[in-house]
Amino acid sequence: MRSKNLKIESMIVGCSMMMAMVPIAHAEEETRGGLFVEPAVTYEVGNTATNYPSPFSNSSGRVDGFGIGARLGFHLNESIFLAMDWRYAKPHVRDSINYDANATSTNYGPVLGLQMPDIGLRVWGSLLLGGDLDPDQSGSFDVKLQNATGSRLGVGFHLASLSLNLEYQDLRYGQANLERIGPFESSASFNSVNLEDKSWIVSASFPMEF
Repeated sequence: MRSKNLKIESMIVGCSMMMAMVPIAHAEEETRGGLFVEPAVTYEVGNTATNYPSPFSNSSGRVDGFGIGARLGFHLNESIFLAMDWRYAKPHVRDSINYDANATSTNYGPVLGLQMPDIGLRVWGSLLLGGDLDPDQSGSFDVKLQNATGSRLGVGFHLASLSLNLEYQDLRYGQANLERIGPFESSASFNSVNLEDKSWIVSASFPMEF
């Protein structure tokens, strides 16, 4: 009889230990995280406004073109992600002062996002900490815009290894460098000349988790 009671007690203890381990395993599942990388192909289109000091008049323009990007960061339980976001693009820049040229642009900054794996919805925000816009020479002028700061808000739908995204970007370049005027090279820098770029960006990205 004593042996039978010991077996029953052992079964009860064993079941109790298994039941106690269930919430621990569930908690570990809830806090599971890891690294991810997300390359992307982008296309942007937007409006620009260049602000000059008095007595000069301000100008407006357009920017559009393809680019690439990448995020590298950490995800937690498939619901939250934090990463660094880097973009490189080759847009075309047009301005009402008759500046019309191809350009190279870069910008970077941290991004924080939320995602709902069950329905594939993702939303995020980026704080842009730096970057530049370097148009080719147009006519007699060659300028480069630097010290980009701003933000980017986005929404996307993630299906398998593909995410289709739409973002709104608000950038401000705080410094203009005049690199050439006519046949003469220049190193003049103007902190009082600012360019604002408000663009929509569509992209296809490919999140990969590790």
